Amino acid sequence: MQIDDEKSFRSATELEIMRQYLPLEGASVLELGCGTAWMTRLLAGELGAGRIIATEVDQIQHRKNLLIDDLANVEFVLGGAQQIDLPDNSMDLAIMLKSLHHVPTELMDTALREIHRVLRPGGLAYLSEPVYRGDFNDIMRLFHDEKAVRQAAFDAAQRAVAEGSFELVEQIFFDTPGHFRDFAEFDDRMLKVTHTNHRIDADLYQRIRTAFERHMTPQGASFQKPTRVDLLRKR
Repeated sequence: MQIDDEKSFRSATELEIMRQYLPLEGASVLELGCGTAWMTRLLAGELGAGRIIATEVDQIQHRKNLLIDDLANVEFVLGGAQQIDLPDNSMDLAIMLKSLHHVPTELMDTALREIHRVLRPGGLAYLSEPVYRGDFNDIMRLFHDEKAVRQAAFDAAQRAVAEGSFELVEQIFFDTPGHFRDFAEFDDRMLKVTHTNHRIDADLYQRIRTAFERHMTPQGASFQKPTRVDLLRKR
């Protein structure tokens, strides 16, 4: 397994990758770290998943998700991957979109054991993680440097394979596009989050803004964000 492979990248969206690699039609899906439920909505709709359990550790966001009333096949649950309130062998797929590295480092192995427990034999774990490089990463690390936790997440996935609980199906490397109309949108989406207190003072805020605005064009700021998926199968 490799944490990065610059020669293997292609341009794709997360949605395109999931369509290509996951048997979603009618599947029971556990989405760990659903955030604002943007992917949950796609899973429940055009991707054709069956039963969906969507978990979130951010209590503020979870309360917002509970107000969603048009996704009949989705159950929103407060909780993290390290303790999943589901029976053994009950789910077809487990999906983590940029969320394994948010699990406390000392609990990442526990989280992967929990994912293994709730998946049916032959079930797939789709672990999508940002790769630590690129223009967007250079801006983000000014106030939220994730190098260590991303490495820890990769190491945990490696251990799960090495120990034999999962087999590696494939590693998928792709550049996913990201776009912001202006710095105000970046501020709203990246800085004013409820799950993390970034502790940004006036000086750092200005440094972030300056770094972002180097990428501004009349159409906004666009980025290619390198991403790795470790696709694992429960033995």
